[in-house]
Amino acid sequence: MSGEQDYKFEGWLGKDKSSAEGKMVWGEFPHPKPFEETDVDIQITHCGICGSDLHTLRSGWGPTPYPCCVGHEIVGKAVRVGKKVEKGIKVGDRVGVGAQNESCLKPDCEECSSGLENHCQHMVGTFASPRPDGSITYGGYADYHRAPSHFVMKIPDGIASEDAAPMLCGGITVYSPLKNNGCGPGKKVGIIGVGGLGHFGVLFAKALGADKVVGISRSHDKRDDVLKMGADEYISTNDDKDWAKHNARSLDLIICTVSSPNMPLMDYLGLLRTKGTFIQVGAPEDKLPDMNAFAFIAKGVKFGGSMIGPPWQIEEMLNFVAEKKIKPWVQTMPMKDANQAIIDFEDGKARYRITLVNEKHL
Repeated sequence: MSGEQDYKFEGWLGKDKSSAEGKMVWGEFPHPKPFEETDVDIQITHCGICGSDLHTLRSGWGPTPYPCCVGHEIVGKAVRVGKKVEKGIKVGDRVGVGAQNESCLKPDCEECSSGLENHCQHMVGTFASPRPDGSITYGGYADYHRAPSHFVMKIPDGIASEDAAPMLCGGITVYSPLKNNGCGPGKKVGIIGVGGLGHFGVLFAKALGADKVVGISRSHDKRDDVLKMGADEYISTNDDKDWAKHNARSLDLIICTVSSPNMPLMDYLGLLRTKGTFIQVGAPEDKLPDMNAFAFIAKGVKFGGSMIGPPWQIEEMLNFVAEKKIKPWVQTMPMKDANQAIIDFEDGKARYRITLVNEKHL
């Protein structure tokens, strides 16, 4: 193990729902996780901004245990490494942590024993999530992060830290359902909502070899960007009032990143070919729109969901990105400007992800 801890766990703390309006306050974590010999302490250099951060800051998915420090797309340097860490992680390695910090990892756990740790009933999120000992996890809008090594990844040399960070949640959220549902040659794939998640969807679907990749969004203003990302076609649902009719039964697989309870879900389902698959990854704070059973029955289509991905698949994704030299569209902002950054993110100004840079650790 490296030398004893000589640093504090400090970061941007949300004290109440108003913190989502750019009112986070810098402070020390009240109860950081005690260090265990399976843990890695990370000196944070980069942290991506994810929609989950805003949902949590404003208690959108349920009551948040304030004070919280959000951010689960963490990249930095390993500065303290326990004697029982996995994966050969050493002090000085560039590593990352995604949206999951822990699971039970018990041999009799159906999910953990089959490489589906992200679906473990005892999953612990990277921030604002209670641990078995009663402590709370604190995320990456901070100087340091502590995590069990099972959920810490080495970052391949071919990926810049500001690009790797948003892949650890945003990237895997779409890579996993694309891979798990056969995206590749012979498949026509649609990505609904071309924001931070959706832009990864377009990049990955194209790199996985899909015959056709279609970006689907409300307005036409992202058309040029999406085509530059590699999409073959673009559907603007605001500009073509008959878009659902014109594109009916045209796609084998749809990944929906939209988290609006008002999205035209029945029209989206109409885009699927017979035996097609629709995977929802966006999580509305309210509810999904109403659906008619005949949207599934008539064509024998499947409606499913997906949540991030297990550690082994995140590592697979990172190696795939390095091999294919995939370059995400990422803006950077200083960690000190995190409050402004979350406002910009919420206002839809990101093109297409924002990564906070902790400049004092570069």
